[in-house]
Amino acid sequence: MKHYFDFAGNGTCYRTEILSGVTTFLTMAYIIVVNPAILEAAGIPKGPSMTATIISAVFGTMVMGIYAKRPFAIAPYMGENAFLAFTVVKVMGYSWQIALGAVFLAGVLFTILTVTGLRRRLAESIPIGLKLSFAVGIGLFLAFIGLNQIGIVTLGVPGAPVSLGNLASTQVLLAIFGFGFTVWLLSRRITGALMLSILTVTILSIFLGLTRLPDRIVSLPASLAPIAGQLDIIGALSPNALPVVLIIFVMAFVDTIGTLIGLSSRAGLLDENGNLPDIERPMLADALSNLVAPLLGTSTTGAYIESAAGIEVGGRTGFSALITAALFLVSLFFSPLLTVVPQYAFGPVLVVIGCFMIKPVARLDFDDFTEIVPAFLTITLISFTYNVGVGMTAGFISYPLLKTVTGRSREFSPALWILAALSLVFYIVYPYKN
Repeated sequence: MKHYFDFAGNGTCYRTEILSGVTTFLTMAYIIVVNPAILEAAGIPKGPSMTATIISAVFGTMVMGIYAKRPFAIAPYMGENAFLAFTVVKVMGYSWQIALGAVFLAGVLFTILTVTGLRRRLAESIPIGLKLSFAVGIGLFLAFIGLNQIGIVTLGVPGAPVSLGNLASTQVLLAIFGFGFTVWLLSRRITGALMLSILTVTILSIFLGLTRLPDRIVSLPASLAPIAGQLDIIGALSPNALPVVLIIFVMAFVDTIGTLIGLSSRAGLLDENGNLPDIERPMLADALSNLVAPLLGTSTTGAYIESAAGIEVGGRTGFSALITAALFLVSLFFSPLLTVVPQYAFGPVLVVIGCFMIKPVARLDFDDFTEIVPAFLTITLISFTYNVGVGMTAGFISYPLLKTVTGRSREFSPALWILAALSLVFYIVYPYKN
């Protein structure tokens, strides 16, 4: 097993990989509860949806660990699930069965592009400046998510979309303690610092009466029968529904590329050209997961940015992903226990990780407007639109345009125009809110 995962070559060991897998799971376990709650708005039953969420995470993360040998966890995407429930079903009026059919068709496209090698070539055509901006943007996005979960940043009013939360709140004060405690543990190089911080804040929350222990710890998973295999592929192939397929495809396509590159940058897995060796393997894990998820009855899946928590612990191999997958599998029978960990317990960890992930900003060329403007658009729009895909597509469009109008088109691969074209189509067909 040690030789299979090349622990020595990655400077890691079993203990580190186990801590990494546990930390990643604790940081993203909220998806088990949150994803079904969001998809319930589309009419998908909550109990079966929770089972589908967990099994899709187990499948995708296991493939990532065994086949791709990377420390990335896969689960239903936040953002894409809301798009499916509130935009595709609620606003556009499609059934959840057609929406899942669209997810499946997008997964078919992912698989074809991955197997043919086109997806890898497109990923390798991305300039190093944009790749660095992905890592920085995802870092700030994680910090933004964490600050919101803590309660320091809250929803504002028209003209001021976000505002300062109630710093006198016990939950916020406890989260601020968690942030300081996390930083202290890391500065002291305490093994498992992130996991210790999450557990400590959770225990204090229970002790202070802010979090209630569940009435039961063990429960049997709900049957998948009401949703498994209910996707409507024929309906998704109708001319009116094809834009939905395209949007889901582009959103997940760019999200996955950006997440893989951003996480790999933090993990030190990129080569001297800023490429992830054998990137087609994690991409295929993602593609296969997107075929299985809608069959189970859940939304688009992909590599999770919260995997950065495990990477920060030291996870570098697929063994870390296998630990995360195993914990997801166990959670099928212990889902009530997961409700004990409050958002303000893992929110501080995300803020700290965001702090670490902005390091590549120092490598950006601030003196070259054709480099820094696309990077700036990517970084800011990832956070300010609360959507990794929006920021990345802005970078894909602006980079080749700026290079071309300044007579420097030879500085990037022509394949980047394909990503620019996909990004432009994404903006054209995207169902904007009034």
